[in-house]
Amino acid sequence: MAILKAAFVGCGGIANNKHLPALKHIPEVECVAFCDIIPERAERTAKEYGTPDAKVYTDYQEMITSHPEVDIVYVCTPNRSHAEISIFALDAKKHVMCEKPMAICGEEARAMCEAAKRNGKKLTVGYQNRQLGSSLWLKKACEADELGEIYFAKAHALRRRAVPTWGVFLDAYNQGGGPLIDIGTHALDMTLWMMNNYRPKYAVGTTFRKLADQKETGNAWGDWDPEEFTVEDSAFGFVVMENGATIILESSWALNTEDEGEAQTTLCGVKAGATTHKGGVRVNGVKFGKKYTEIPEFAAAGVDYFDGATADPSVLEQRQWIDALLQEKDPCVLAEQACVVTEILEAIYESAKTGQPVYFNK
Repeated sequence: MAILKAAFVGCGGIANNKHLPALKHIPEVECVAFCDIIPERAERTAKEYGTPDAKVYTDYQEMITSHPEVDIVYVCTPNRSHAEISIFALDAKKHVMCEKPMAICGEEARAMCEAAKRNGKKLTVGYQNRQLGSSLWLKKACEADELGEIYFAKAHALRRRAVPTWGVFLDAYNQGGGPLIDIGTHALDMTLWMMNNYRPKYAVGTTFRKLADQKETGNAWGDWDPEEFTVEDSAFGFVVMENGATIILESSWALNTEDEGEAQTTLCGVKAGATTHKGGVRVNGVKFGKKYTEIPEFAAAGVDYFDGATADPSVLEQRQWIDALLQEKDPCVLAEQACVVTEILEAIYESAKTGQPVYFNK
């Protein structure tokens, strides 16, 4: 069995709660090096997930140059450093899985794509929601033209009161934004992927910081510190594609709404429409002159005391990524697709600042 060796830059929550537990289910990967600016964090992670001789570093460049045997570098750091680390790793002839969002601006995302191409290495981005059972089913339906031409869509990423209060989530400099770049990116990726449309024409956006100074917030992770809250608490975008298709993107960490839901999409096509909602799919249309709604069943139940086994999207994400490397095929998330997501998010932020639409490909 071929063994790929992996190194991690950033040993915080996303590495320890998503990537590394999933990699335990991928026997073809060994984690041999770990880097974090907090050495104790890297040491703990290496002890739990690394090989017995795994090395620990505080400088990612030293780690990458010291390990010519490493095949893959996982970039799990704050958003601002994604491009810098990914490009260095690609130039060192490593494949890269970078956490979402790909970068904080389109220029950096495009530079990442160029680095992958000039080095002949694969680059992917951590949009694991594509691996949900509902997402995979709906993607097959779209590819089979069950919905027809999709000309209107909504990308949903709404939290009522779930502001992340740890790490640098509230830090505009390190993260590049708030809920739009954090969870809006998942919903937009999902929507573009379903539509298979990556040619935006222009975008209009608004951002708000309306609730960030409130106290007794009812927040899922406890009250946030208003002094640290330097990003938006909600953001909204209106995106028109070159073929006229229109997407509305809505995102929030804190919003007075009951319409909650993340990494969800609503698709309106000529033949039918579809909505993902809390792990399921609803398909609507007209048959024989009557409206209908269909709800595919994803549970594998039918046996007493057993609801059926469901695959972990994080494990599926790693499985398809490693298969892409071993079998020399494209990963599910192409870098060029993730780049368009970043370009649209940047345009929404820019439009919110200027009050003007932002045009692509001028």
